[in-house]
Amino acid sequence: MIVDTIASILGGVLLLRFWMQAIRVRPPPQIGQFIFTLTDWMVLPMRRVIPGVGGYDWASLVGAFLVVALASAIVYFGAPYELVALMSLYTFLTWILYGFMGTLLVEVILSWVNPQAPMAPFIQALNEPLLRPLRKVVPPIGGIDLSVMVALILIKIVHLLVQMMFGLR
Repeated sequence: MIVDTIASILGGVLLLRFWMQAIRVRPPPQIGQFIFTLTDWMVLPMRRVIPGVGGYDWASLVGAFLVVALASAIVYFGAPYELVALMSLYTFLTWILYGFMGTLLVEVILSWVNPQAPMAPFIQALNEPLLRPLRKVVPPIGGIDLSVMVALILIKIVHLLVQMMFGLR
């Protein structure tokens, strides 16, 4: 449980770093300092080996996968290599999907509790690439944006498909 928790936090922050760079979002100073302080020790040396290509910070993404692989190797110690590799890939994809779900839920909560929160524009910018295509198809009903609910349902469907692909459902 401890290994999984530490790996989830570090891997999640690495994935957030990749996503912020991919969509070109600048975090609030405190959040940015936290993310970079927590991940620079891993990302900066990896950039010497894995350069950014196409405007993406591949070192952060590969770092997140390495964290998953190491945690899976510890959790499934003694299991066949193939099982550890499959569980690493499954966990990695699950973290990505849960990360999207988490940012969507934070945006919903902020919109209810404090839409003017300093972090609200950052969270909205993280979610915009997910919600923009849905907002073209799903119009607001009575002034309420249902695109977030549709996005959560679609992400859950993708998660179920990933589970079926790995034989976990």
